[in-house]
Amino acid sequence: MSLAVANKYRQLQQLHLFSVTAATFRSIGMKRVEAIVRPEKLQDVKNALVEIGATGMTLEDVRGFGRQKGQTSTYRGISYTVEFLTKKRLVLVVSDERLNVILETIAKAAATGSIGDGKIFVSSVDNAVRIRTGETGEIAL
Repeated sequence: MSLAVANKYRQLQQLHLFSVTAATFRSIGMKRVEAIVRPEKLQDVKNALVEIGATGMTLEDVRGFGRQKGQTSTYRGISYTVEFLTKKRLVLVVSDERLNVILETIAKAAATGSIGDGKIFVSSVDNAVRIRTGETGEIAL
């Protein structure tokens, strides 16, 4: 843990917002799900996630390319290539128990069957802290 982070936790501990112990930093069964999807599929993905009870999503506008390697278009007789295509990045942190349902829901709602449907990345989350209450772990989700 960096010195700045340790100092911040000490400050919060002094404010009695929450208690920081060694157990606070152990893996507590949470995953970060990052889905890159087509902009036109975002509402379908969001609605499907809300239907299964997922909450706490973050959305970002992103640009990139994968196997698609951009897109060639013609405008007024001039051909041009857009190398970085606009996508949406949806980020959620979920409990391990809900992970498979979340992944299946995103994949089903985002799929068109065409190149460029997107990707889903999953990584471990060591801890979460709700700033307002100081709750930690899955309770903070």
